[in-house]
Amino acid sequence: MPGSGSGTIPAFGVVNTSNTSQTATITVTPTYDNNGVVCIGTPELFTITVNPNAQVDSLESWNTVACDGDFTPTYIFTTSNTDGTTSYEWTNNNPAIGLAESGSGGIPSFSATNSSNTTITATITVTPTYNNNGLSCSGTADTFTITVNPSPQVDEVQDIVLCNNEDSEIITFTTSNTDGTVTLNGEIESSNDAIVLGAVTLGSATVIDTDASSNAA
Repeated sequence: MPGSGSGTIPAFGVVNTSNTSQTATITVTPTYDNNGVVCIGTPELFTITVNPNAQVDSLESWNTVACDGDFTPTYIFTTSNTDGTTSYEWTNNNPAIGLAESGSGGIPSFSATNSSNTTITATITVTPTYNNNGLSCSGTADTFTITVNPSPQVDEVQDIVLCNNEDSEIITFTTSNTDGTVTLNGEIESSNDAIVLGAVTLGSATVIDTDASSNAA
């Protein structure tokens, strides 16, 4: 609004681009004009306070990738606004990760879950509300993601029976995991001293599923 004027103040759009509330003091001075004489009365004051937009700091750093059963970090939301009180409401579009569909404030650490055989991702939407001077103002929401990998899995391998001095076939391993890479680590051990395996170890084998037929020997 302009710095001065006369008569009534028409409706106008308020603007506050700062991170704190802004207050303007309006001084209204009455004048009485009659019989060629102008009399000035006592001024009356009132204020117009404009709250800033509610704001939540960038959530990109909270993007999380966890394994099934891992505990997530505690998610704390902050604002650049320097006065008033900012509160936060959040929603979760995929409760299968082990987090409720909605809540308020920060998000405490929780055990991430994924009972499927592929990666799942939830988008968390956080909406800030600025409270000051008896008025609440909503702001622009921001988002981050929580991705939960499935537990690695290797399909059951049938026991093998061989004759003495017989060569085994190539032993193929498969997985029902449908994305990512499953790596097998271990050693071949014999529970019977009469069976000699020699210096044979499984070492590290990579199993990548492609319609349950991918494998590594």
